[in-house]
Amino acid sequence: MDYLEINRANWDSRVPVHAGSDFYDVDGFVAGGDPLRPFEREEVGDVSGRRLAHLQCHIGLDTLAWARLGAEVTGLDFSGAAVAQAETIAAACGLPARFVTADVYDAAEALGRAAYDIVYTGVGALVWLPDLTRWAQTVAALLKPGGFLYLAEFHPFPDILDEATGTTVTHDYFDREPQVWVEPHTYTGGEVLEHQTSVQFPHGLGEVVSAVGAAGLRVEFLHEHDFTLFQRFATLEVADGRYRVPGGGPKLPLMYSLRASAGG
Repeated sequence: MDYLEINRANWDSRVPVHAGSDFYDVDGFVAGGDPLRPFEREEVGDVSGRRLAHLQCHIGLDTLAWARLGAEVTGLDFSGAAVAQAETIAAACGLPARFVTADVYDAAEALGRAAYDIVYTGVGALVWLPDLTRWAQTVAALLKPGGFLYLAEFHPFPDILDEATGTTVTHDYFDREPQVWVEPHTYTGGEVLEHQTSVQFPHGLGEVVSAVGAAGLRVEFLHEHDFTLFQRFATLEVADGRYRVPGGGPKLPLMYSLRASAGG
């Protein structure tokens, strides 16, 4: 099974659906909306005048949000359709940005080695990558001395729990077999996708941290968060765009963020 071509076709199909969805709200972004989460802006800090590479950037909204905050941004995605959409949005916003079509594992060659102050990866990205060791090595190759990786992701722990309540262990946390999904719709809803099959790769938290450390990056922090960005379980309550276990119940780790720096 060629996971890369299967996933590329799937994500090419998602682009027009996502670009027209309320979930991404492209018109709202062009008008000045900000898709970045407050904790991301706080943990990354001031990006003014800094070179930032966004891996797996999809249609570029997060990439362009960092540009609005003063970063010199480059977004990379393996979907040519997504990159074309990102370029269209950048032009509509009048924001300077560079977008490149390439596989994430080829990012150092496509974007330039030791060229970036920040490598940013947004939520929902790592599950599409089979080899985190190679991914972390790619990140390290992109960073200037003293630069850093910032990763915000969905926590792997909830994936072992039942979908309805999030209270019963139903899946093996240590199962690392690729997962093949056939889904007619993307997570934004909307029309039926032309290419419905995707291949995803589960990773534990230890695997992520170990890969980052083995690539020579120094972990500055690993923050686990008791909220997520969507209705992960039917029992979660939402306030201010964050979904949490209802008050009084045992809290769950639903997201995490990691920052790791290159030497120098």
